Amino acid sequence: MRVHVNGDLREFRDGSTVAELLTELGTTRQGVAVALEGEVVQRGRWTEIVVADGARLEILTAVQGG
Repeated sequence: MRVHVNGDLREFRDGSTVAELLTELGTTRQGVAVALEGEVVQRGRWTEIVVADGARLEILTAVQGG
């Protein structure tokens, strides 16, 4: 399936969950927030939420600074 990740079109296995996509992308789960189709996905649901073909996923990473 094809998913827009932070604006880039990427290929993933059909039926992948948010957690599986993050793992495949090599994204650590600490300091990360995820929005699917503009809605924030609670971290506790990442393993439950299946991403649909053509979906838009935004991955945001917290950055320290001053």
